[in-house]
Amino acid sequence: MDGEKKQAVNSIEKLVEEDIKNGTFHRTVCTRFPPEPNGYLHIGSAYAIYMNHRIAQQFNGTFNLRFDDTNPLKEDSEYVQAIIEDMNWLGYFPHDRVFYGSDYSNEIFNAAIRLIKKGKAYICELSPEEITEYRGTLTEPGKNSPYRNRPSAESLDLFLRMKEGEFPTGSKVLRAKMDMSSPNMNERDPILYRIIHVNHYRTGNDWCVYPMYDFAHPLQDAIEGVTHSLCSIEFKDHRPLYEWVLTELEVKEPPKQREFGRLNITGAVTSKRYLRELVTENLVDGWDDPRLPTLKGLRRRGFTPESIQAFVREIGFIKHQSIVDFTLLESILRNQLKTKVNSVMAVLLPLKVTITNYEETKTEPLSIENNKENPDLGSREVPFSKVIYIERDDFMEVPVKGYKRLSLHSEVRLKGAYIIKCNKVIKDEVTGEVIELLCTYDPITKSGTGFTGRKVKGIIHWVSAADCLSVDVHVFNPLVENEELLKDPEKTWKEKINPNSKIVLKSCKVESSISRVKVEDRLQFFRHGYFFLDKHAASDKLIFNRIVSLKDSWKGKMK
Repeated sequence: MDGEKKQAVNSIEKLVEEDIKNGTFHRTVCTRFPPEPNGYLHIGSAYAIYMNHRIAQQFNGTFNLRFDDTNPLKEDSEYVQAIIEDMNWLGYFPHDRVFYGSDYSNEIFNAAIRLIKKGKAYICELSPEEITEYRGTLTEPGKNSPYRNRPSAESLDLFLRMKEGEFPTGSKVLRAKMDMSSPNMNERDPILYRIIHVNHYRTGNDWCVYPMYDFAHPLQDAIEGVTHSLCSIEFKDHRPLYEWVLTELEVKEPPKQREFGRLNITGAVTSKRYLRELVTENLVDGWDDPRLPTLKGLRRRGFTPESIQAFVREIGFIKHQSIVDFTLLESILRNQLKTKVNSVMAVLLPLKVTITNYEETKTEPLSIENNKENPDLGSREVPFSKVIYIERDDFMEVPVKGYKRLSLHSEVRLKGAYIIKCNKVIKDEVTGEVIELLCTYDPITKSGTGFTGRKVKGIIHWVSAADCLSVDVHVFNPLVENEELLKDPEKTWKEKINPNSKIVLKSCKVESSISRVKVEDRLQFFRHGYFFLDKHAASDKLIFNRIVSLKDSWKGKMK
């Protein structure tokens, strides 16, 4: 760790500090992030990565990325590459410390043989339904399998034949001989190995028996020299099995499992199973849908890796399962962008305005600052012409009390331009909808000339019809408004999802200067928020995702 060493402030830091002080390990502090390559990383993953990486960095240790790829049913190299890419983007990539659990297949298999020979594991031939029945309930103890006391030699023979592919999938399992009366269900003779006749994405058909996560996990940690295996809180009840495996195999200086709180986000789905259902049922636009809390979704929406890093740092150590408001992440991004990005004028719901006393062919360049918060970003020229667009909700024919924008026979200032007055409203003959405003401008009121003759109550933005681009804008709201619905098994996903979670606005009008925007650039649309070019937009069509609005609801909640 750079600079002066910080004092430990939470239980995990204190544990590591004590272990170093007591010489518990004769090796460097080592932590790991062990994702299963069966899905994409999300914001909760970012928190787990941060916690493990932080401890390694704080105590001058090492940090491993290990793919726990011991279940061939759902794993794929696609997810491996996606996880590596996301971690690299996030800034926590461990470079030469990338490992695969499947590389330890021989070591894990031999460890199982040692347990069988010690009489600590046996082959069970109960069906999955029978195993569940024998295991008991939270209030009733389990009962021993009829195969629990079979001779070790017999179990060993069956285990070796399982490896050779002699038995069908699911017909036999290897179970630990622990305690069927334990109040902890995880200690009631848990399954260590099962038969799966499926091709593995890395090892092919070399194996047809695969270890369960709870068995492979401690062994993988031990093989890699991990000292502190940091997990989310739901693994706390699994810790006795973790320690049992290492104790029975007499691992010297065994790694220690400790837990931190699980991070959940308001309005977001962070369960990998739920995320997969949303994707496979085509209810969202893939794993990188901007409404999802996946890192790919957040990245496509426009969040920066720096904002996510700051978000998990701000949360700090949590001891239990916690729900954090998504608006905190939005607030952090606003603060990061407000002095760094250029602002442009964009009209999302265009209303045509014709300035009747402005010359027909005249185009006038007006200078407008790029960022009101940061003068160093300079200014740009924005063309002004006879026909412009304003926001539809910036006009009200009969204004309500307190309305400060444009209305019939009233004046308003156009940002960086002139004061205009609305003289006539043109409506659609069939629908009665307002389709055009006829206005006049006052030439002496040009912004930047020092005019002080009169003031108007409102300032609105605009875009020149002669020099603008038509783009689509996607506005996002929480995917789930009522989080209690997530727990209701009677509700379908279509009933759980907020129907307004994605609003598509077509043919929005934006300054033509955005044609020079780079893919990685973020922009502030004046009065609307911060936006990011969608990477899936066609080459002939620009689509902008709203990352966050300008309104900081997090600060309001804090007040």
